[in-house]
Amino acid sequence: MNILVIDAQGGGLGKQIVSAIKKTYPDIIITAVGTNSVAASNMLKAGADHAATGENAIIAGSRKADIIIGPIGIVIADSMYGEVTPKMAAAVGQSNAKRLLIPTNQCDNIVLGISNVSIGNIISSILDYLKTECSAAT
Repeated sequence: MNILVIDAQGGGLGKQIVSAIKKTYPDIIITAVGTNSVAASNMLKAGADHAATGENAIIAGSRKADIIIGPIGIVIADSMYGEVTPKMAAAVGQSNAKRLLIPTNQCDNIVLGISNVSIGNIISSILDYLKTECSAAT
């Protein structure tokens, strides 16, 4: 299973996701792609197996991924303070991968109905989903 974790800004959310997945499923291969080098570096420090930066890395990674995980902004052009380009958003949206999108209310993109959902609960949901996927793959 090829998991692609995408994050922007400082990569804080991606770092938490990578760390939780690696702690629970140490054998899963994770490629972390940041829209900038700081985000990529922080996800690599959290335990990602591979890391890359930028538009082409997201485009190429989206073609190879089985599962893509990241904030909902990764499918919205010009989101995350402009760090997500239209080509990045299209690549993620058109990928054959399953997308686990984290509802974050930032950058004028408001996801209604999630006002009190904690990052910890969201990460637990990701781990539950991966448990199901890993069971189905074996």
